[in-house]
Amino acid sequence: MASPNQVKRYLAYWFQLGKPLVVPGQQMVLPQPVMQGNHYSPEFEACWQQVLESSRKDCYLEGTIQTIAELLSPSWEVTACARCEMPVPMFSLGMQEPDCPCADIPSWPNTELPQPRSPVDSGTQLSQIRDRLRFYSQQPNPRQSGTS
Repeated sequence: MASPNQVKRYLAYWFQLGKPLVVPGQQMVLPQPVMQGNHYSPEFEACWQQVLESSRKDCYLEGTIQTIAELLSPSWEVTACARCEMPVPMFSLGMQEPDCPCADIPSWPNTELPQPRSPVDSGTQLSQIRDRLRFYSQQPNPRQSGTS
């Protein structure tokens, strides 16, 4: 089963490439921007909250057939596309046709462009780097210990 966080990440990545969410009987939804600094934008978060509402779980990403409700069921997982490494739904029980939302994006995959991403907390990342540097600076240097 795909976790809600995996489905959220899946939508965020594809929104960054311009793939809208199809809401049957209404319009297509494409929140912009998706990222704001080191977190998801308020527009994306509002869209995600609407998707989680039971009335909106029948929506799906353009170019796919799996609804959000299906992705959140035990039958589906979100994994990396073999072609472009973007998150794609994978049926976890039995066989499925290999379809990826990237199939109708003629310029994708494009290794010349930055890949879509998840939010990164720069402060946390820098703290982890600092902690590793402190740890290694406190370790004895094998080249300095021994005979001179």
